[in-house]
Amino acid sequence: MHVLLAGGGTAGHTSPLLATADALLRRDPEVQITCVGTARGLETRVVPAAGHRLELIPPVPLPRRPGVELLRTPARLRRAVKEAGAVIDRVAPDVVVGYGGYVSIPVYLAARRRRLPIVIHEQNAVPGLANRVGARFARSVAVSFPGTPLPHAQFVGLPIRRMISTLDRPAVRPDARRHFGLDPDLPTLLVTGGSQGARRLNQAVAGAAAALRAAGVQVLHVTGPQGGVEVPPGTPPYVVVDFEERMDLAYAAADLVICRAGASSVTEAAAVGLPAIFVPLPIGNGEQEHNARPVVEAGGARLVDDAEVTADFVAAAVPPLLADPDRLRAMGEAAAGLIRRDADDQLADLVVRAGSREAAR
Repeated sequence: MHVLLAGGGTAGHTSPLLATADALLRRDPEVQITCVGTARGLETRVVPAAGHRLELIPPVPLPRRPGVELLRTPARLRRAVKEAGAVIDRVAPDVVVGYGGYVSIPVYLAARRRRLPIVIHEQNAVPGLANRVGARFARSVAVSFPGTPLPHAQFVGLPIRRMISTLDRPAVRPDARRHFGLDPDLPTLLVTGGSQGARRLNQAVAGAAAALRAAGVQVLHVTGPQGGVEVPPGTPPYVVVDFEERMDLAYAAADLVICRAGASSVTEAAAVGLPAIFVPLPIGNGEQEHNARPVVEAGGARLVDDAEVTADFVAAAVPPLLADPDRLRAMGEAAAGLIRRDADDQLADLVVRAGSREAAR
């Protein structure tokens, strides 16, 4: 069987794509995987690093406001559909799997013209435009959160990497803290804005560094590619990295995370039982707040508006929470009880069923 996986841009699309590819290969080491992305996304690095073939097509961003860029969209879409079709004709997949984003609409349209089965996975509680379009003619539609408004949606959860879904945080914690040069015994805050970083989170936590140190809190800060965080050396440690491949170790090292509320961030933190302060990105269609809401309502996390996240907020909110191990334990247990850890295998089942029917024709 040959499976074509379409998705890219940020870790929100590439992480579940790679997790699905791994699940398919566990089921059948002979399965062929081709990934489709664009030259501007994270996939250009992480997909080849994972050992998968990557084909590139032009991105088709959809402007939110009228203007010249919107007028150019139809021509750009036609070109992208043509190039996606050329990829499909060249690799001859049995099934196409899409994760939304700029790359997916051209692939969905090209696959539909060739009457190939399409399986869609929507990461967010509020679906994006690409998957709203593709769901109209997909064979299977899988979603990460119950109640996601897509036709014929099946709740499978969000595929996450096995190194995270199988993580035992307490067991790995000593090695994880040693890996990052952290004190083995101090309360630890993890900060991450996702693969693109988050300037407000970076500035707020870095601005509170002195207060955190005074409270005995050490920090592991994943800044993203823009960085912009400078904290003087001192104790407790404040470790700054721009990107971290081993997020399993970052989660294991931490007692609390401050992060955005993208689907991957919410799912991964909750799955490993890591208490969180979620700060939804204040743009888009509000999907990040919807992503976080079930974990927050269960008591596994706190939800904070982007505008409220300042150095003063971090200094006031973080040390008392990290000083309360009973509350942290309760939050972690509440979060972990919500999240499916087998979404990669569930989605792989849908893909294999769709592709097997096509291959049998």
